[in-house]
Amino acid sequence: MAARDLQERIKKLIVDQRLPSGAPLPTEPELMRLLGASRNSVREALKALQAMGIVEIRHGFGTYVGPMSFAPMIEGLAFRTVAGHYRGEDSLLQLLELREAMETGLVSRLAGRLPERDLRELDALVERMERQAAEGAGLAETDRAFHATLYRGLDNVLLGEVLEAFWEAFHRVRQDLLDVPHDPQVTCRQHREILDAVRSGDSLRAERAIREHFGNIRSRLSPAAVSRR
Repeated sequence: MAARDLQERIKKLIVDQRLPSGAPLPTEPELMRLLGASRNSVREALKALQAMGIVEIRHGFGTYVGPMSFAPMIEGLAFRTVAGHYRGEDSLLQLLELREAMETGLVSRLAGRLPERDLRELDALVERMERQAAEGAGLAETDRAFHATLYRGLDNVLLGEVLEAFWEAFHRVRQDLLDVPHDPQVTCRQHREILDAVRSGDSLRAERAIREHFGNIRSRLSPAAVSRR
């Protein structure tokens, strides 16, 4: 039996039995019997599925349905971007453009629609960012929390996870490859403008605020991106 076919049959078993993350899979001998496959074939299929986050092999305990996270996609995006960078491609800028396209297309849907609780949380995050800027501390994690909280208002878990994956890949690669100077006061001002635009209900203003934010990142990134180590 082809390895790919065996992987697909195990995935179908998970779907057909409606097994949630963390649920135990049939034992190895049971999978051999159910799938009509050898022990080695089953083990290789499970290892491949573990690499995708679909199953989790706990040695001494058994095999379980995995978290099905975007971790493999993050690793792939990060590696592809690094490899492209060293080949002379503007791969980091391309990844930034992917984030920008998604966020620009989504932010207008949030204008005037966020509940007061989320607006208060975003206010608190911008205020924290402003304090960190004044103290000379890094803003990355607060920036990340701001965007995650902002798009939480779309009530789409999958979308939130995809945006988080792009954020993680972009910042991991940027930290590894480039030392890009930035003005934290500008970053704070732009996040305040995004929040004010969303609160106002003006979708075009919200789009402009997001574009300005990404345009600032791009302008800082571009000179560095052409310098290869």
